[in-house]
Amino acid sequence: MKSFFKNILSTVIGMSLSAILIVLLFIGIIFIISSEKEVNIKENSILKIDLTTTSVVERASENPFNGLNISGDLGVTIELKELLDNIEKAKKDKNIKAIYINTSIVNAGLSQTEEIRNKLLEFKATNKPIIAYSEGYSQTAYYLASIADKIYLNPQGMIELKGVSASVLFFKGLLNKLDIDMQIIRHGKFKSAIEPFTLDKMSASNRKQMTKLLNSIGSNIMDSIASQRGLLLSTIQKHANNLNLDNAKNCLDLKYVDGLFYQDQIEDKLSVIAGGTKLNLVSIKKYTNVKLPIKDISRNKIAIIYANGNIKTGKGDETNIGSETTAKAIKQARIDKNVKAIVLRVNSGGGSALASEIILRETILAKKAKIPLVVSMGDIAASGGYYIACAADSIVANPTTITGSIGVFGMIPNLQNFYKNKLGITIDTVKTNTSADLGVNRALTSFERKKIQKNVENIYNTFIKHVSEGRNMNIESVDKIGQGRVWTGYDAKKIGLIDTYGGIEKAIKIAKSLAKIENYRVISLPKKQDPFTELMLNLEGEASIYKLI
Repeated sequence: MKSFFKNILSTVIGMSLSAILIVLLFIGIIFIISSEKEVNIKENSILKIDLTTTSVVERASENPFNGLNISGDLGVTIELKELLDNIEKAKKDKNIKAIYINTSIVNAGLSQTEEIRNKLLEFKATNKPIIAYSEGYSQTAYYLASIADKIYLNPQGMIELKGVSASVLFFKGLLNKLDIDMQIIRHGKFKSAIEPFTLDKMSASNRKQMTKLLNSIGSNIMDSIASQRGLLLSTIQKHANNLNLDNAKNCLDLKYVDGLFYQDQIEDKLSVIAGGTKLNLVSIKKYTNVKLPIKDISRNKIAIIYANGNIKTGKGDETNIGSETTAKAIKQARIDKNVKAIVLRVNSGGGSALASEIILRETILAKKAKIPLVVSMGDIAASGGYYIACAADSIVANPTTITGSIGVFGMIPNLQNFYKNKLGITIDTVKTNTSADLGVNRALTSFERKKIQKNVENIYNTFIKHVSEGRNMNIESVDKIGQGRVWTGYDAKKIGLIDTYGGIEKAIKIAKSLAKIENYRVISLPKKQDPFTELMLNLEGEASIYKLI
């Protein structure tokens, strides 16, 4: 018996020591990865933007292992604001002679790409050159590169100019085969999120809104390219329809590129721009660690509060909007006497109506405290994403932002026949009240469906009331542009859902103006969890296992 307990004790001690060693090892690795050294830029350097290998995100995790992929590589991410700040910094950095765009695809949303593109146009105005080169351009990559002073292409390359499309997968046939009845309760004839479960193709109303949406986005892309390359929009549309840019010679002859070269030849050209010295390319991510002389730090603060991802109740993180986390961040900014304005950066397709209401309440309280609140919309701010934005003093969106979707729906699958016919499982129920077993194991009764429909109607009426008050519109007008319909930022401005076009920097400028301040510094909320705390929380569960043993 003594030997048994001795073995158990030695096992527990061994496991505990192993756990401690693992923690220390991870802390060491985190310290090495996360430690940032200030980078000094050599004279005649060129800033390189490669969004093929670097992904643009709204907000990055502090955990250095967060981007670990299946191959064991750590993916490189850069926050949109960080990238924009780096381009701004490069405008003033005498050691940066040019920007080199070297990307074949763009790992960023279309609205994010538009913000980056607009920032590069600002850089271009300083008379520092922008050079673009790729072995082949995706449509979005060429859209970004089209602002360059010179665009070059590999002699065997091509440009994927073909227009935009949207394909929807429909699951009605699959659900029928599985004997699953998807019970839908909704308000809004355009609320298309439920269609894949009820139809086998787009409804006429959804096709109508999708056609308008894609035409708006496509025209914006093509028109932007046309204005930079000195081409007619009709000409670009013709080339896209005929897939004329399927070889490098056509790309050159049709004036989409300025020359056909290989990588080594481009590097020679860049060396000339850099003054004939040895070529020194600085990645946009590495450039973050370059520090320029800092002016006096202002006590005034503008708080950027990030609301990114699906909206849910409770706590959130960099990829999900938690009502508790986001509401707390807005309140934190509201009660900080040094915060003079708030910019709510929304990038969300929606989620929980209750969570959206909780967040909206905090934006209203901020307005009551006379703190200017400006919303900056990212790639999408629709449904719940628009719900939390509608009370702002000003709403800013890019023409390609997807917004609106003022509507409500609910889906409850009835799995009873699936269990019985496909799995051989039958269900027998005992209950105390009529609807105690309401859920997925049986069909809704007409009474229950009416009750849920009434709740959906109440939520919709609350939604359009908030929009009416926030946007200073009458209820009827909101209902007319609501009904679950989605809009591009370009069209949203026409109907009053947003105030102006622009990105996060435009929103900050508006916030500054509303706050009537000159000097300020930007802070970001919610505060990120440091990687050490995150690691310990992740390991806490492991430690508890040892305690149970």
